[in-house]
Amino acid sequence: MSVWDDLVGQEAAVATLRQAVGGGSAMTHAWLVVGPPGSGRSNAARAFAAALQCPEDGCGVCQTCRTVLSGAHPDVTVVRTEQLSIGVDEVRQLVRRAAMSPTLGPWQVLVVEDADRVTERGADALLKAVEEPASRTVWLLCAPTADDVVVTIRSRCRQLNLVTPSDAAVARLLRERDGVEPERAAFTARIAQGHIGRARALARDPAAMARRRAVLEVPQTLASLGDCLTAAERIVKTAESDAVAATAELDAREREELTQTVAASGARGLRTRHAATALKELGEQQQMRLKRCQRDGLDAALTELTGYYRDVLVRQTASAVPLLNSDFEAAVGEAAARTTAEATVRRLDAILEARQALEGNVPPLLAMEALFVALL
Repeated sequence: MSVWDDLVGQEAAVATLRQAVGGGSAMTHAWLVVGPPGSGRSNAARAFAAALQCPEDGCGVCQTCRTVLSGAHPDVTVVRTEQLSIGVDEVRQLVRRAAMSPTLGPWQVLVVEDADRVTERGADALLKAVEEPASRTVWLLCAPTADDVVVTIRSRCRQLNLVTPSDAAVARLLRERDGVEPERAAFTARIAQGHIGRARALARDPAAMARRRAVLEVPQTLASLGDCLTAAERIVKTAESDAVAATAELDAREREELTQTVAASGARGLRTRHAATALKELGEQQQMRLKRCQRDGLDAALTELTGYYRDVLVRQTASAVPLLNSDFEAAVGEAAARTTAEATVRRLDAILEARQALEGNVPPLLAMEALFVALL
């Protein structure tokens, strides 16, 4: 067992990180870990952080490894955001932390899981710390692609590229780590398209599989403008309700903690308007988190639709490539017979445009309505 065990299909990246941990020429004080969604960017950064602190270079079983991987090690700071961005104030706190000497381990490690969400002002604050880090400080920045990080920062980092893991590798992980039955593991690995987290959800959560089926059934229901508007509303409402369910408990806990803090501060004479401002800011942050969660849900739906029309195109071009969604083989065949490969490519382009519209803050309902009209 080691800290690298969960990095599925990333043998080249693991070899580079092992060399760096061992004190080889690969070691540097700033890393940019990039890879497609589900490839394990955060897992790679955490494993590297644990290995850097571990006396045995990442054994995975010692107290140091367990403490780092659980998020409790004092010399490893992990920043993840459920908001739409990481602002300058949060980055400045990180920079101050980076200037400190490690207390227990040999390194002060700072992991930024969503470096692509650092704002422009935040990037300015981060630049000098990455450019001239303290002697025992390591920055680990994670992003989908290098282009998602401002050029001045990425040019000062060593880039570590993760790849989409193979279906076989994901299926093996589901079998060995999660005890998933082999046939189901193979199926969910294939339909997840290399996204490990999504594969685990589909294999273990019947609700996730039901949501997938609901999305894949949409193309078969689109026969009129009314159908398009109805389908768009249903998909958006589902994403909204899922987002509310996913954030409700955390929202309530944060409000309760802030209320208690405000009450205690009030007893010390904190002015009422300051308390009101704090409550207002929390509400705004929670709304941003809810918006991001909803957008993630819609992005998952778009990924499912992309896979569906990919399968349609496979049938239309008589390709020997196997279908992703083998359980929808009949529907895919009917869709392939009704239209042309050129029309299917236009539908795939429409899905990409919808994803870009959502990233550009177009109202979700408007973006999905436009998409389903294009899919008619």
